Amino acid sequence: MAQGVRGTRDFYPDDMRVRNWLFERFHSAARAHGFEEYDAPVLESEELYTRKAGEEIVGQLYNFEDKGGRRVALRPEMTPSLARMVMARAGALALPIKWYSIPQCWRYERTQRGRGREHYQWNVDIWGMDGVAADAELLSVLVHFFESVGLGSGDLVIRISSRKVLEEVLGSLGIEGETFAATCVIVDKMDKLPADVVEAQLADLGLGADAISRIRAVLGLTDLDALSSALGEGSAAVAELGALFALCDAYGISDWLAFDASVVRGLAYYTGPVFEAHDRAGALRAICGGGRYDKLIGTLGGKDLPATGFGFGDMVVMELLAEKGLLPDLASGVEDVVFGMGAELRGAAMQVAGRLRSGGRSVDLVLEDKRMKWVFKHAERCGAARLVMVMPDEWAEGKVRIKDLGTGEESAVPIEDL
Repeated sequence: MAQGVRGTRDFYPDDMRVRNWLFERFHSAARAHGFEEYDAPVLESEELYTRKAGEEIVGQLYNFEDKGGRRVALRPEMTPSLARMVMARAGALALPIKWYSIPQCWRYERTQRGRGREHYQWNVDIWGMDGVAADAELLSVLVHFFESVGLGSGDLVIRISSRKVLEEVLGSLGIEGETFAATCVIVDKMDKLPADVVEAQLADLGLGADAISRIRAVLGLTDLDALSSALGEGSAAVAELGALFALCDAYGISDWLAFDASVVRGLAYYTGPVFEAHDRAGALRAICGGGRYDKLIGTLGGKDLPATGFGFGDMVVMELLAEKGLLPDLASGVEDVVFGMGAELRGAAMQVAGRLRSGGRSVDLVLEDKRMKWVFKHAERCGAARLVMVMPDEWAEGKVRIKDLGTGEESAVPIEDL
């Protein structure tokens, strides 16, 4: 029983130090843009995720019946929980809402590099703003984070499109409703599945060869002018994307961005701009993704409210940071190790440790009788700055011996000067 459940992870203290480092940069990027943190239960009603039948996520649920006979599920994503929370206080929350969270999410799917069955996902969302300024703000949050961990625009690209592109293409082909939603799920896998498999799945939805060819042609575009030519004058998708790129240029983040019509996102609730961040080498799956979802609350029985946001998993970015040599080598955070020489000085050592802690120091107290050689090695392992030794002679004089572990210098210090 030494192994955990398949697809889950153990975080030993050295792993936790790096995880906390990553999460603090998530927090900092969100707070720098005026977002507030929220949270929700990991356990939700199953119905919150099964209203949109046919989505891949429904088949990946960790779901079961609880002891009260209710159908529940571990959250596979945070956005439905957020929508439920906003709906519960409809009219009472001041708009716009700018919230973020770092929840643990669960999906039963095939494990692979950068994907387990549980992961932490940084979610950043804006509710109550119609225009693309909110979407530009999210992209700025992302760039702020990437720069804070040492990544540059040469390492990453944020590919942007709009669901309106696919809406206009499919609309011109007479495809809408449930067929549109199902088409989005398939098209989202175009870069992951062989072309013949994708075409067979689209054909199963009733799409003919000409329609499939038209979809492929438009979704292969990476230039806004070419998109304008393909969709024609007055395209809402082109106007929206042009406005978004202009705002991002004002933010000074254009080097990070690229238009890519193939970005669709598989979830059915997206309604406008959508985006994904990828490593430029193309070695990893998407690092994060998101977009506008103005009609999600309506699917839950509430009144629609414009919204946009992204989800950012912790696993893929850690792969990239490791590959780039950007993961920090972090010490435990212990500043002082206190050691009492002999059992008779253990109480004195506790007094010293307490005094240091009251002064704001992080202190590890050696609780057992150990040889000095072990104590020095232990202090080194902890990454401590000082070793504070309670020795019989010094203690009798009201002093302790302090060794600076950086310089090796030792000195006797009066207890009241600690």
